[in-house]
Amino acid sequence: QVQLVESGGGSVQAGGSLRLSCAASGYTFSAYGMNWYRQAPGKQRELVASISAGAGTNYGDSVKGRFTISRDNAKKTVYLQMNSLKPEDTAVYLCNVNVFNRAYWGQGTQVTVSS
Repeated sequence: QVQLVESGGGSVQAGGSLRLSCAASGYTFSAYGMNWYRQAPGKQRELVASISAGAGTNYGDSVKGRFTISRDNAKKTVYLQMNSLKPEDTAVYLCNVNVFNRAYWGQGTQVTVSS
C-alpha cells in the first residue's frame, strides 16, 4: 500500500533553514508528481510546492524564492528545502501524492519558527 513518511521538522528562529524529507513506498515513485502542503491552526490547508514526474516545479506565492522542492527517484524521496523561514511558516507540513485518483497523505511533520 502507498505510504508516505515525513521527517525533518523542528523548531528554528526566524531566518533559519530546515530540510524536510518524505520517503515514499508502495507505488512507482518516479511516475507521479509529489506535493508538499502545510496546515496551520485555524487555517485552511495550503499547497506549498509541487514537483512533477519530470521534475517541473511550482510554488505557492508565499514561499517563492525561499523554498525549493526536489526529488530523488533512486531513494523514492521528495525534499523541501526551506530557507529564510518566517514565523508565518509555522505549520504541520504534509507530503501528498495522488495515485489512481486517490489522495494519499503522510502523518505530517511540525515546523515551528520563532521570532
